[in-house]
This record gives sequence, structure tokens and C-alpha cells, in this order.
Amino acid sequence: MDQVDERVPRASGMRGQTAAFVARVTARNRLPLDYSVASLRVVDFLIDGLRKGGADRERAHETLFGLGAYVGEVLVRRAGAVWVDFDDHERAYFGQPVGVRMPDGRVWNPLGKVHNRFEAGGPEDSLQTFYLTLHGRVRRAVA
Repeated sequence: MDQVDERVPRASGMRGQTAAFVARVTARNRLPLDYSVASLRVVDFLIDGLRKGGADRERAHETLFGLGAYVGEVLVRRAGAVWVDFDDHERAYFGQPVGVRMPDGRVWNPLGKVHNRFEAGGPEDSLQTFYLTLHGRVRRAVA
């Protein structure tokens, strides 16, 4: 029987982990993390600050995870997505154990998007833009 690694996040626990992260960061700072689409600009700003402040990926891991969970939770609350556990193929492709499934069936990786913003940091990696373009897309029917 496979043993579950308790350190690996599960879809069922993401809402609680996100709420705990938001409570921690907003208790210390007056950040407007209110699960609004506009708050994703704050996420962009925080990630840019981590990068510019010289944080390496290892040191910033917990914060990046929390910010990725927050982005996913905005998709859940504002775009009708649901948290899902990735299967083995999706885990290999996305490099993450969980993501979100949109109402039209598409699967997205908000945790990975946050890491991409941290690594590259260009305007094309904006989390607010990610939401706005993702939410407006419609999946084309396969002929």
C-alpha cells in the first residue's frame, strides 16, 4: 500500500492552506489580499519584491507556494474553478501536485505560474493578466 506524503499538498486542503497563508501575511502587513481579481496585481508586486530583494527559490519556497495557492483560490472563487489533484502525467508536465480545473474542463497550474513569475518576472508572466486572459478564453470544439 502506498504511503501518502503529508508534505505534498492535496486539492482537498488547498482552501484551508490558502486561508492560513493569507491570515499570516495580512496579520504582519496591511496587504489587500481579498481574493479579488485586482488583488492579483498585489501578488505580482510581492513576487517582484522577492526577486528584486535577492531571495532564491529555496528561501522563497513557502511564500511562493502560498501566493500560488492564493492565485488558485482566486480562480476558484471568481472563475468557478475547482482544486484538483494532478494525475501522474499532469504532475510530470506541470511539476506540481495540484492545480485547478475550470468549468469548461481545462486544467491550469497557478503554483507553477507563480514560480514562472518569480524566475522570469516579465510582464507576460503577470498573474493578473493570466487571470484576465484565462477567464476570457473559450475552449474550441474539436471537429
